Amino acid sequence: MRPVALHSKIFLDSADSIETELTLKSLGFLDGQTTNPTLLSKNPLIQEYLNEGKKYKRELLIDKYKEIVQSIKAIMPQGAISIEVYADNNTKAADMVSQGEEMDTWVENAYIKLPITREGLKAANTLTKNGINVNMTLCFTQEQAAAVYAATIDAQADVLISPFQGRLDENCKDGTDLIMNIQRMYSHSDKHVKVLTSSIRDYKHFLYALFVKTDYVTAPYKILEEWAVNGLQVPGVDINEDLFEDKADYFRDINNACITGITYKDIDLNLEWSEYNISSDLTIQGIQKFSEDWNNLVKN
Repeated sequence: MRPVALHSKIFLDSADSIETELTLKSLGFLDGQTTNPTLLSKNPLIQEYLNEGKKYKRELLIDKYKEIVQSIKAIMPQGAISIEVYADNNTKAADMVSQGEEMDTWVENAYIKLPITREGLKAANTLTKNGINVNMTLCFTQEQAAAVYAATIDAQADVLISPFQGRLDENCKDGTDLIMNIQRMYSHSDKHVKVLTSSIRDYKHFLYALFVKTDYVTAPYKILEEWAVNGLQVPGVDINEDLFEDKADYFRDINNACITGITYKDIDLNLEWSEYNISSDLTIQGIQKFSEDWNNLVKN
């Protein structure tokens, strides 16, 4: 069951209801699940269909996505589920809003995943004003986090932001620095945006996210299973917090020599969202990867 001292809410990063069931059995609880086109493409039912040499018409693929989300919800009735709109680097806000409004009807407590682009922020502004929860994904900079805050300042719904810790590490930047920088920046705000640590590649990174008390943490099944095997460890209770104080030493055996830190910036959160520089090559690349994985499932 949930450890008493656990601060973070725990999500499974998967589009597979079998993993939902297994994770619930292992942990004894689960707060939600995050899905995306890449995870959808790995779903066993999708893979079985593709292995038969078939591909989906776009409408049928959306129906299949809905079916998978609803199967997850049936196993985890109280959980929050992030559902990602289809977006490439040319998708307009109106299209994302239309998709988001439809996806929000699939299950209760849905969070519509939107990319942190100009159009994605416009869509977030509209959806959250209309009471639809969002999860702003592919976050790689503190400026992007500031723009999310400003774009959703009038939100009538929940707002999550997903900094991609692992993807930054793979590109020689310290993803844990970004997460802590965003938390520090938001600590001086109304705190309407919650941090969802994402793209976790290693059990040590999962534990560090718990150590810094991010609002939410999403991790693959194999990492949550490792947590269960280790007795649902919570830093400061089951693990001495001193082990985490020297971050470089803590991560020494998994970070390669290229990792460099990310310096905190004093950013004014009171600007119009369009005034922030949200450019990031990693966001562009991430959108391309998600759209390619979706398009690979669709008939031409």
